[in-house]
Amino acid sequence: MYQNDSFGGAIKRGFLGMPVIIRTIIAVNVVVFAFQALLGGIQIGGTSLNNLIVTYLGFNPNLFTAITQPWRFFTYMFLHGSGFHLLFNMLWLWWMGRAVEEGLGPRTFSVLYFGAGIGGAFFHIALSFLYGTSIVIGASGAVFGIMVAFAYMYPRVPIMLLFLPPIEARFVVAALIALDVLFLGAGDNVARLVHLGGAGIGYLLVRSHYRGTDLSKFVRPIERIWNPQMSSGKGKKRKARNSKMYSVSDVEIVEESNESELDAILEKISREGYDGLTAEEKKKLFELSKKN
Repeated sequence: MYQNDSFGGAIKRGFLGMPVIIRTIIAVNVVVFAFQALLGGIQIGGTSLNNLIVTYLGFNPNLFTAITQPWRFFTYMFLHGSGFHLLFNMLWLWWMGRAVEEGLGPRTFSVLYFGAGIGGAFFHIALSFLYGTSIVIGASGAVFGIMVAFAYMYPRVPIMLLFLPPIEARFVVAALIALDVLFLGAGDNVARLVHLGGAGIGYLLVRSHYRGTDLSKFVRPIERIWNPQMSSGKGKKRKARNSKMYSVSDVEIVEESNESELDAILEKISREGYDGLTAEEKKKLFELSKKN
């Protein structure tokens, strides 16, 4: 089917095949880095525009600056210092993040990613008195949160690393965290505190999700800003309850005669994750699971 597809077409198809949040994050990071590269040669008062961008949008762990300029908690995640810095962050996000987003759904994944990035910044503030307050940029803290979530969800999945035999995900991620702990304060210009903070928040959030916390609730109010019907399910025609359905267990049908209504919900779960359901759909699923 794709034998005559061009290289550009193959790249486009692969990009569009990514989960929506990962696709968006990678696209925004690449576009921002392209602007950084283009503006790097433009000087204003002896300082390049790129340096000004980093100065005002990078994360400064100074407590006063963090309080008075809170946008930095978010914007620093989209700035990178070099092409390799961007490449490795986006590769790790793509390698491990895809399974995480497909397993949790886009809303919960968003909370996990940005929660880890913001949490890593807070962790850096807490210990900045020990390790300094230099400007921090990069998505590494958020990516570490996703990597920890992957290891939590798929601990025994083998990871192929260069020149090494397959290693289980839990050991790969644990080794990366251990390296950050080992080289804390090494003066190598790597924001290891942000890595560790992001990893810790990622673990807490994914564990909270599996203990029943609906993380998607933090995203739905934002969605309602531009589309009030997106999260509420308003405007959708409500289907009649299937009176012949009488037993559902953990979203697995035990016995039924007409499963069309439940099939639609299960298909949406497989496509978007549980948090992709509207409140009405979650209620319907719960009702069906309790019905005898």
